[in-house]
Amino acid sequence: MAYFRTILATTFALGAIPAAAQTPESIATYLSRIAAIDDSGPMLNAVIAINPNALKAEATAPAGPLKGHAILIKDNIETRDPMPTTAGSLALAGNITGRDAPLVARLRASGAVIQGKTNLSEWANIRSDFSSSGWSGTGGQTKNPHALDRSPCGSSSGSGAAVAAGLAWAAIGTETDGSVTCPASVNGIVGFKPTVGLVSRTHIVPISHSQDTPGPMTTSVRDAAMILTAMAGTDPADPATTTANAHKTDFTEGLAEASLKGMRLGVMRKQAGTDPKVLALFAKALADLKAAGAELVEIDWSFPEDMGKREETVLFYELREDLGTYLRSLPGNPSVRSLADVIAFNKAHPEELRWFGQDVFEKAEATTDVAGYRTARETSLRLAGKDGIDKLLADNKVSFLIAPTDGPAWPIDLVSGGGGIRVGAGSIAAVAGYPHLTVPMGGVEGLPIGLSFIGAAWDDARVLAAGAAYERARTVPVLRPSLKRWGE
Repeated sequence: MAYFRTILATTFALGAIPAAAQTPESIATYLSRIAAIDDSGPMLNAVIAINPNALKAEATAPAGPLKGHAILIKDNIETRDPMPTTAGSLALAGNITGRDAPLVARLRASGAVIQGKTNLSEWANIRSDFSSSGWSGTGGQTKNPHALDRSPCGSSSGSGAAVAAGLAWAAIGTETDGSVTCPASVNGIVGFKPTVGLVSRTHIVPISHSQDTPGPMTTSVRDAAMILTAMAGTDPADPATTTANAHKTDFTEGLAEASLKGMRLGVMRKQAGTDPKVLALFAKALADLKAAGAELVEIDWSFPEDMGKREETVLFYELREDLGTYLRSLPGNPSVRSLADVIAFNKAHPEELRWFGQDVFEKAEATTDVAGYRTARETSLRLAGKDGIDKLLADNKVSFLIAPTDGPAWPIDLVSGGGGIRVGAGSIAAVAGYPHLTVPMGGVEGLPIGLSFIGAAWDDARVLAAGAAYERARTVPVLRPSLKRWGE
């Protein structure tokens, strides 16, 4: 597979940390690369659909900071182009809505070219506890470009793998809990989950209005900030974004001068796990932060057990309600208009249930206790926000919380779903709805791992600045995959 390594080297050395923003290439170049390594050769299966209007859009893109920049969109986000929005499910295989999600319209207005759609963990990884990250009924299994037998994580699997493989300048993912940051981490790129409500969720296949948010996936913090600047803003159709305009800014401003000097960072030691290779990598990142002037503060904290249980209730209840509302809003005559319809569709189409079932869907359909849901949301939000991140930041007088984002990518396992070394503090940011940035910090045996920066609500600009400062301060190793892994 030497040709695959050569193609990837046009973006950055395989396994290495991207040292700078990726220079945008032509749509034709990206399409050629998709044909060579996504649709054939190693067949990454990261891109689920190509926009037939992409070349024309490149020629007619309006002037703006993203003019001509090729962006792939996760296939649970609607675009007006003649591409279906499937969420990876055969039930929505013909779902061409002809409408742009507001975030897509904002990207176009900034000059971006919508190049196509990316594969994802079906229904954003909410169908089953035993699913394989990156598998969908419409797109098959996405692979990690750093090692083809390894998981790309999810649910924004195709977005992470595509950016890592240089199939587009950037991609958009969505996150409910870990779905931007985990695939960014294990694919060796930058991923940013903004404060919930900074970017509109209208015309996005939902899981939870309490926790869902789109986010950029790129090769540099600056590129993520450029995209966030374009996407952010109030949307009258999304009540969570009521105050977004007050928090919208040019998120690239000050990134080049951002410094870690004198910054107090809360080190979430327990969330780093116990694996010696992960801990050694984390120790090197901490040394880089300290050398750049940061003051490291050890934090002894464990996830409240009740938070996860309450989050589960919230996600189950809101999935049934929010997905039903979305499906009923679709134009045309889709075969499904409710979660119950989707469950019935899957039972009638065994290809959907070939590898794993729909146990979570069935639990969600049975979660109808309104009072129990409201209590669960109030409790989970308090534990993650006021009594969680807010308290940790205040009590320890730190600006941000840091930890490894996740462990190295685990082997793809369509039978049991796999798992690997799971570490990180991302769930608390997801439940609270607070910003979470992951920046590559190196790898274990050539498998990338990111460093997480978690901040307070609406502190998105400062989180990005801290990540940009670390991006410049880190020691960049050259990580080469083993010959065995590449089939030589």
